[in-house]
Amino acid sequence: MSSVIPQPVVAKLTRAAIFLVVTLKPGSQPEEAVRGLCGDLSSFLRAVGFRDLEGRLSCVMGFGSEAWDRLFGQPRPSELHPFREIKGQHHAVSTPGDILFHIRAMHMDLCFELATHIMSRLGDAVTVVDEVHGFKYFDERDLLGFVDGTENPVDQDAIDAAIIGDEDPGFAGGSYVITQKYLHDLKAWDTVPVEQQENIVGRKKLSDIELTDAAKPSYAHNALTTIEKDGEQLEIVRDNMPFGEVGKGEFGTYFIGYARSPERIEQMLTNMFVGRPPGNYDRLLDFSKAVTGTLFFVPTATFLDNVSAEGPAPSTSGAPAGGEGVVAAVESPQSPSDGSLGIGSLKGEPVNE
Repeated sequence: MSSVIPQPVVAKLTRAAIFLVVTLKPGSQPEEAVRGLCGDLSSFLRAVGFRDLEGRLSCVMGFGSEAWDRLFGQPRPSELHPFREIKGQHHAVSTPGDILFHIRAMHMDLCFELATHIMSRLGDAVTVVDEVHGFKYFDERDLLGFVDGTENPVDQDAIDAAIIGDEDPGFAGGSYVITQKYLHDLKAWDTVPVEQQENIVGRKKLSDIELTDAAKPSYAHNALTTIEKDGEQLEIVRDNMPFGEVGKGEFGTYFIGYARSPERIEQMLTNMFVGRPPGNYDRLLDFSKAVTGTLFFVPTATFLDNVSAEGPAPSTSGAPAGGEGVVAAVESPQSPSDGSLGIGSLKGEPVNE
């Protein structure tokens, strides 16, 4: 039985991140440059990450719908499509994006170094359409003052939420990711009494304790973002990050959510922007504006490592036809106790060297 190694979509939270969204330029040369990077990404991670063994450097590389067709052709992940804009009381926009690099580490220098090497390798093959440098803000709070990500699944629950299984066997071990950049009107938010802020979010601001169902308004953010199907809660893995530029007066949250199906994130966003029922929208959006919206498929690390610059691209996630070889290693590459990076060469070797 052959095994596949997922990308580190369920990596533990870090103190710093860089989110890079790029578009491919016309022609075949950009395609060759991107495919060449796919095969070498693991070696970039090892080279940069080895300089700080405690830095927990990781990178997730995802592809938009049109970029997948250009780079890899058929077969396609079954639920890959462009981000669908949502128009309700507020607007979830759809913006350009062919490739996402989600770079995480405990320190920004590692993120910055890896991003520099990636962009140097790609050269003029791509255009950067969005770049956000995220940071952890005190005790895991966003710039609105509330703790963000309290209910994030961990361990096996995170794997079950984010990693594709036998529902799409050719792409088992992959994931979908949706990103949105939200800009906050902090001046307006700071005029709202704390009790009203807590009703909008659905949690106590200081203690982070969730409001009881009896006390929580139906429009609360955490009420509308809870998705259930057949009595089961459908979770996603978030790794949101605050960001900002004081000189520009620009402050925000970069939303990034991984799921085994984009449908559950899309339902969450519909609840927020349209409302559940329609009109009962997320009041947090009165103070936070979505200025980007993109959807990507995240293939396995095995898939990336087998990509050839010249093509043709690999046809599956790395599993044999028929869906054999389900994910054998879904733990993200963290710094293990032996001091190694835990990244592996990804050329048919175990995750941990």
